[in-house]
Amino acid sequence: MAVPASHAVIVARTQPLRVSGLLPVDVSSLGPGPVRTSVGTSGARRTDEGGQAMGLFSRRAPRSGRRPAPAQELAGRAPAQHEVRGASRLWSDGFGRVGTRSLQVLAVIAVIAVLGFVGTRLTLVVIPVLIALVLAAAISPLVSLLRRRGVPSLLATWIALLTLVALLAGVVWLVVRAVVDQWDELQSQALDGFDSLQTYIQDLPFDISEEQIASVRDSATGLLQSSAVGSGALAGVSQTADFVTGFFIMIVVLFFFLKDGPAMWEFLLRPFEGRAYERGLRVGDATVGTLGGYVRGTAIIAVVDAVGIGIGLAIMGVPLVVPLSVLVFLLAFIPLVGATLAGILAALVALVAVGPVEALVVVGIVVAVNQLEGTFLQPVVMGRTLRLHPLVILFALTAGTVLVGITGAVLAVPIAASIWRATQVWDGPDLPARFVRQKRAETV
Repeated sequence: MAVPASHAVIVARTQPLRVSGLLPVDVSSLGPGPVRTSVGTSGARRTDEGGQAMGLFSRRAPRSGRRPAPAQELAGRAPAQHEVRGASRLWSDGFGRVGTRSLQVLAVIAVIAVLGFVGTRLTLVVIPVLIALVLAAAISPLVSLLRRRGVPSLLATWIALLTLVALLAGVVWLVVRAVVDQWDELQSQALDGFDSLQTYIQDLPFDISEEQIASVRDSATGLLQSSAVGSGALAGVSQTADFVTGFFIMIVVLFFFLKDGPAMWEFLLRPFEGRAYERGLRVGDATVGTLGGYVRGTAIIAVVDAVGIGIGLAIMGVPLVVPLSVLVFLLAFIPLVGATLAGILAALVALVAVGPVEALVVVGIVVAVNQLEGTFLQPVVMGRTLRLHPLVILFALTAGTVLVGITGAVLAVPIAASIWRATQVWDGPDLPARFVRQKRAETV
């Protein structure tokens, strides 16, 4: 008997169901309950009790035993979902994205401010650790060389550390010895130079009376004899105690950095795996390489500057050649302004001790040495170690000086160079981080 296409027949589960163009299907395994089939001109379609299609490409709904949620519950949940969607739309437009980014930037700035505040309050610990890190990066090749030659790790560390301490002690001894030996000569030359400077001042076009010069001299004498000198001396004693404490902390930390530096870095990388771990290795190697290259290159340039300017000072007969040369060496670690400060101090000593003409010659010597060093020596020695814009260097120097003083001015540039180098290997050995990666051809 033919079944009209517009009617449905309820068939028993035990009977096979034949669909047009398909094999017979045993519906007995589908469990109890009626099955509704619709028969049309193109075949039959099997549906379950809910009326959902059970064809070849359909998927049976899981039999979780849950009853559908009543309409009242759905109606009760609809306003909450609508409110969530409304809040999402509120933060998904352009202004909302700007607000989200602003909150994130403020959070990062707050974290940096807290870390900076803590660092400025713990300078007695933070500064020696940073100096130890920089020095360890500079002399770690010596330790590695000794280890490759078969020297035990502990002995290689002691050799490198004692060599560094001996060099520092030798420099301090030379400076103190030169100042002590030439102090009387410098004092007499300073008095003669002051008298000659007074003569030059009196010959200037504008009038400066002897009473004004005497007033300046009396003010300086009164300042030296006042209680401010005593409080300054007490402050100097306190700073000396802090210096000695920080020096010993730096030596101890430097020893462990040289001995167990790679193991410490591996310990810090334990939470990371896969690409994050490889990135940590790249950042560590880049940071150590940049710090070490900067210190070694700057030391070579500083030695050349100190020797060149020292020879010029000796030729001009300026006293305290060794202390001034050491000062030139130390100030060379402050980019941009270090050479200028060294030249000014050397010229002032030459002006007071020798005369104005010799002081001008000293200024010319300092300028010539710095120009030769910056043009020929620095590009060869520094290479890719310090590839920062002068404006970035100036900002780093200013921030370091404001936060920590002269020590911050010395450490700010190598730290900034290390951070920049870390971004250059962030996504690969030669692949910078996305936010500093070149996106287009830059023709400027």
